[in-house]
Amino acid sequence: MPTFVIVLIILLVVILAVVGWAVSAYNGFVRSRNVIQESWRQIDVELNRRYELIPNLVETVRGYAAHERNTLEQITALRNQARALAGQSGGQPTEQRSAIEAELSQAVSNLLVTVEAYPELKSNTNFVELQRELTSTEDRIAAARRFYNANVRDYNTKVESVPSNMIANFAKFEKATYFELNDPIARQAPDVNFGEISQRPGGQPEGAPQISPQDAQNPVQPPQTQQAPQAQQAERPPFQG
Repeated sequence: MPTFVIVLIILLVVILAVVGWAVSAYNGFVRSRNVIQESWRQIDVELNRRYELIPNLVETVRGYAAHERNTLEQITALRNQARALAGQSGGQPTEQRSAIEAELSQAVSNLLVTVEAYPELKSNTNFVELQRELTSTEDRIAAARRFYNANVRDYNTKVESVPSNMIANFAKFEKATYFELNDPIARQAPDVNFGEISQRPGGQPEGAPQISPQDAQNPVQPPQTQQAPQAQQAERPPFQG
């Protein structure tokens, strides 16, 4: 067999191997991107669930703890800001949204600790249910965030590593954005020990509004909240190819 034929065969084999690797790498990026998008949707569902619970919490606490007006207004403002950022980013994670969500988690957690000074709230079935739902939601957000960030780490490693970064640059696979809560306090799910509250002497704190037994058994129904306006997408999703 002539030498040039052997060389041609070798070159053909090398080219086919490179093409095969490139196709495999591209498909790997597509799979990783889809996994990230799916795992983010799990977080987004829980965040929206929290947006729906917070107005009910605010209105319920307001009926028993009027002195916490500033805290309630702060939570409402953070909730509205987080929801607006979600619309502006097309529902995708951004560093700004991550920071606001962290502040919101901490504010809700602080509120649930603060209302320990109002033991009559423990007899309000609406508040007890809201506390349980918020705690469960925070737990699911934390679990979904860990799963999402693990997928982002693997994807970003491939985007930056050689030689897969050549495929990423060629196909315009950009690094994905982590969704993290940097405040250690915000990482803790809200927790209220109602058993400890019920054992405290003294009943209602001084200066707190008087609540009749009939009112305590009737949960405060929140007014209809206005949905945040849908803003145009300010940026393309961070991990679109």
